[in-house]
Amino acid sequence: MKNNNNSSDKELVLAYKSGKKEAFSFLVKKWHLQFCKLAFWYVKDADVAKDIAQESWKVILKKIENLEEPDKFKSWAISIVKRKAIDYLRLNKKRKLKLEKYYKDNTVNICTEGAENKESIYKKRLREGIQKLPENQKIVIQLFYTQNYSLNEISELINISVGTAKSRLFHAREKLKTILKHINYE
Repeated sequence: MKNNNNSSDKELVLAYKSGKKEAFSFLVKKWHLQFCKLAFWYVKDADVAKDIAQESWKVILKKIENLEEPDKFKSWAISIVKRKAIDYLRLNKKRKLKLEKYYKDNTVNICTEGAENKESIYKKRLREGIQKLPENQKIVIQLFYTQNYSLNEISELINISVGTAKSRLFHAREKLKTILKHINYE
């Protein structure tokens, strides 16, 4: 394949269909960053956007052989990315509602009038600190510490990669340390 960087989408799709599998990697190089940006525009989370772009490439690879109009690769592929992003948003909204209901149903008032001790004050401050975290970090830290889910289970439960779960847990811990330094325990 000559001048792969300048090849049209149609030429690359036809080359891939004719057995030149390296043509697909040129499509990825050409479009991956734009797919990540498009997904980010929808979900506003860089890690999730990367995951959506990756999932979109899996679908594209699976269905490219059936693409009847190779010159329409761009619009076809973009529609896949959009659908993946919208599916994520829908699923995330459902999960968020379920988690909110769970937290609402399972919130226990740890402080009773006149019976506060240092441990219950600490727990109250800790919960206050957790509530100040961004929603995506709050969910991961609560699932990890209060529900004892593993990072693998968390990634499956909220549909993110294990690496994203680890990153969110790390950032939640760091942010929580900063928040707790500013809460007066006396």
